[in-house]
Amino acid sequence: MSRVVAASLILSAAATAMPAHADAPSFDRPGIAFSTGTLPKGAFAWEQGLPDFERDDDGGARSTTSSANTNLRLGLSDSVELQLATSPFNYLRERDGDGRRSSRGAGDTGLALKIALPSSRDKFSWAVLGGVTAASGDREFSNGATQYSLGTTLGYDFNDTLSGALYFNLDRSDGLDTWSWSPSLSYAISDRVGAYIEAGWTHADHQATTSVAGVGVTFMATPRIQLDASLDAGLDRDSPDLQGGVGVALYFD
Repeated sequence: MSRVVAASLILSAAATAMPAHADAPSFDRPGIAFSTGTLPKGAFAWEQGLPDFERDDDGGARSTTSSANTNLRLGLSDSVELQLATSPFNYLRERDGDGRRSSRGAGDTGLALKIALPSSRDKFSWAVLGGVTAASGDREFSNGATQYSLGTTLGYDFNDTLSGALYFNLDRSDGLDTWSWSPSLSYAISDRVGAYIEAGWTHADHQATTSVAGVGVTFMATPRIQLDASLDAGLDRDSPDLQGGVGVALYFD
């Protein structure tokens, strides 16, 4: 827990996973959850990790993975969008008693449909994201089997600056289910800068539950360009020690 507290103090300038600028679109990075907003019909967004990373240290064996995670989004209507997600470049470094190793390669590729659902309350929003990911990547960076996913994010605006979200997701691959959920709070510091804090739990069949918590920051460099940084720390020995990254999101219409 001390790692999370330290990270929270260092990054407590944190920002919302949603862009703070009133005219900006709802980007899906950073953070565990996706946003409840969809792009307008014909609009396009490119969200890119520069890179994202995960580091794990287990009994003297350390591994660090850097990934150029890419998410391409196209608005099909004002409430439905198509997403293409992949990781064209990944770099893995490993160190253990046998020495040091490294490998490079591409990750899997997924196609998803996101739908913003109707709400009778202005302060409440929600969306679902369902998709399939093909095991198209290199061995070190692939799930190894086709994965089917269905997730939802529920969002609530407490006021003009503070909002909350609750995310649930189910992945099914090779006959095994993986459940994930994550609560988060976001605070708009200004029209261009904001902060969020989040926690996340993941439980896979026949495996121990993992948990992380951390913070992130976003900055609207322009109304159409968002810069981000995030850091989550593992809360137990089965979780990655650190994960996060820096990235950029670009909006076109």
